[in-house]
Parts: sequence; structure tokens; C-alpha cells
Amino acid sequence: MDYDFKMSMNEKRQKVEDLFDFEGSKVGRGTYGHVYKAKAKDPNDEKEYALKEIEGTGISMSACREIALLRELNHANVITLRRVFLSHSDRKVWLLIDYSEHDLWHIIKFHRNAKAHKRQVNVQKSMVKSLLYQILNGIHYLHANWVLHRDLKPANILVMGDGPERGTVKIADMGFARLFHSPLKALADLDPVVVTFWYRAPELLLGARHYTKAIDIWAIGCIFAELLTSEPIFHCRQEDIKTSTPYNHDQLDRIFTVMGFPSEKDWPDIVRMPEYQTLLKDFRRNNYTASSLAKYMDRHKVKNDSKAFILLQKLLTIDPTKRITSEDALNDEYFKEEPTPTKDVFHGMTIPYPKREFITDDDNDNKSNKNSQTAKTSTGGQTSNPNKRARVMAPGQSTQDFQKRYYQHPQHAQHNMQQHKQQHNKQMSQQQQQQGQMMGHSGSSATLHYTSNNQQPRY
Repeated sequence: MDYDFKMSMNEKRQKVEDLFDFEGSKVGRGTYGHVYKAKAKDPNDEKEYALKEIEGTGISMSACREIALLRELNHANVITLRRVFLSHSDRKVWLLIDYSEHDLWHIIKFHRNAKAHKRQVNVQKSMVKSLLYQILNGIHYLHANWVLHRDLKPANILVMGDGPERGTVKIADMGFARLFHSPLKALADLDPVVVTFWYRAPELLLGARHYTKAIDIWAIGCIFAELLTSEPIFHCRQEDIKTSTPYNHDQLDRIFTVMGFPSEKDWPDIVRMPEYQTLLKDFRRNNYTASSLAKYMDRHKVKNDSKAFILLQKLLTIDPTKRITSEDALNDEYFKEEPTPTKDVFHGMTIPYPKREFITDDDNDNKSNKNSQTAKTSTGGQTSNPNKRARVMAPGQSTQDFQKRYYQHPQHAQHNMQQHKQQHNKQMSQQQQQQGQMMGHSGSSATLHYTSNNQQPRY
């Protein structure tokens, strides 16, 4: 690109700090940067926004996917991407999105603390029903447009506070979302591990290479149970463990402890799961004969004949092919009985939940480490490892895969990146020279070289 043209474009480009006030208004810390509460400097714009900062030496593939999808999506129950700002000087990307005062993680935590201290918190009966209905409505829109969210959990379900959209649910964090219409490869080949442990469907834990929108429905069932009981239904002590394999013994044990061990009658395709033999080796069916969802929910005072339990059972069906769809769930009898769902989940009540607090750089890391789910830019509950080193691209590995692995770790210096490229080019040249000698050619043509020190993934 012509240097003068580049400089002139940089001067014309609007900067986020010129349009919005957000200094000292940090409300969260995510894997790729900070989240700020922002106010437009334009006096005619009284709306509150959230600025999601993506920092580092290159934009992540997760952020690219999120930006690309959010620019195409438009629904009342899906977060809206208002604008993208590029800052070339400090190599940052800013996403301007709707600001929400609450999320389900904080709401459930509020009720769990009240329950632990035996405090009475009066909440309208329709609130849980309205929350669930709007979540299903947003997911139905995504599924109807061939999008899997793949990371549904309470921290990613935002709820608007007082204002024009009071009590509206917004599904957020689309970093793991994928189009699933006619994929070129099995989704498990693209992303072996998806969905935070507590909300991960059993077919994912058993290594399914091909999975469907039923994985989002299972996660919604987990959220529904948590709303009813104020406790995560499939709590596992290893919720933040880093792993490259989907199979996890402790999480499966927790599911079986609540649901019972699945039989081939309940789930015929379980015998075809890649980890089925491992399952038989690690578990004994007799250990879970006394377990069932009905018994678990009864202990939390949710009756087995209630319409809430019947819908929950459909959402948490162990066989993904029999699991209810979002469309059928929206038409379930649970939503037809009184009280019916409302557009404002806080309808008829004063919002009892505290507003988000601003955090400083000093206490930010402590909060994010202790409560990783509170981050609005999370990637499946797993944080990046600052000590992980970039690898040289192996022969046969695609350039895109190399860039994806490298740019997930922005702490690497630019000269290290150049060293990796030189090593790669040297390896490829040597290989092609050897091949050329065998085939009677020089082997010097078609060698892949990196020609730019600032090469970045594009979106």
C-alpha cells in the first residue's frame, strides 16, 4: 500500500477516543482485552454502550468470527454490534456493542447468596419463564440462520437494565459460534473442544465429530435448571481445566450422578461415540441406578408433574436426536400457563440486582481469575497461557492454521515471528530442493515465503 495514502487514511479514520468517553469505566476483563462502559460525546446520543477492546499484535480468529457473524445478525435477543474501530497506532480493535447492566451469572449468584443467608428475595414467578423464553427465541433465530453458538452459559446471557430495552435478554459472545450448513469439514476437526464444561452436552464429552444444534439446547437446559435451583446442575470441580480433548471423566460422572447412566435403549447411537469404549472402562452402570433428573429436581422442590420439569426433561434429553428443538420448546405448554412470559423479564418489579461496578487494573486480574465466567469476552471459560510459545509451521500445515495458533498469543515479539518465518522458509526450501532433485527440477519454484513482517489474518 502506498505510504502517503496509508497516512492520509489514518488521519481521516475516526478514533474511538474522539467519539466516546470510557476512561476509568472498565467493567470487565476478557481473554483478548478489556470491556468498558462508554458514553457518546455527542450530546444527542444518550444511549449507553460497551466497548470491547481486543489488544495484541494481531486480531484473533475468534474475534474475526465474532465480528463477521454479528455484522450479519439482527435480532432483539442477540447482542448488536454497532461499529468496529481499528487503531493502527497501538494495534487494537474496538467493538462497540449494546451495554447491559446485568447478566445471568450475576443474577443467579445474587439469588444463591440470598438463599445461603436465608434472606427472602421476592421475584415475580414469570421472571424465570421470561428469561428462558427469550433465550430460546434468540437461539431459534441463530439456528434458523444456520449458526451454532457453542458457548452458552449464564455469563454470556446479558439482561438489559432500566431503559428503553428494560429486561430484554441479549445472547452475547459469539467467538465460538460457527455456521453449520454444509461444513467442509467435521465441526470437531475445526474445534475439538467447545462449550464450557458445566454446560457441555454428553455427545461432546464422548468425542462426537459431527454434532448439531442440540448442543445449544443442552446448554439451555443446564441454564434453565440453574435458574430454577440457583445451583449449577452439572457442577464439576475441573470447570476451568485446559484440555485439548473433549472427553472428561469428572464431568461425565457429574452428569450420570444427576441423570443416571444412559442405556442403549435411551441412546442407541451411544455405541458409535468415539469414546464409548473408554466410557465402559471408566464407569460402572450400577453406581448410578439410584440417580435420576426427577429425584434431583425434587430435592430442589421442583415437582415432577410440573410443566417446568417436563420442559426441562425435554431440554436435557441424553440422546441428541430426541432432544427438543428451540422451535418446539417455544411452543411448549410451560409458556402457555399463567404467568405467561413478558418482554420485560423484570415486569412488575423493581430490579433488585446491583449494577456493574467499575474495576481498576489492580483488582481486575484478581476478579477475573476468581470468577472467570464474569468476563464478557470469554472463550469457553479458558484463559490464554502467557507462557505458551509459538511453533514453527510444520510441513503440510496450512498458513491459516499457523496464523491462528500464533496470533492467539500476542505476547510474542515481532522479531520472534520473523525468526519463525525464516526457519519455515528454510525448511520448505530444503524439502522442495530434495523433491526437485528426485523429479529432475530445481525445486526453487512454488516455495511459500512470508513477504510481510506485519502479516495478519483478515476479516
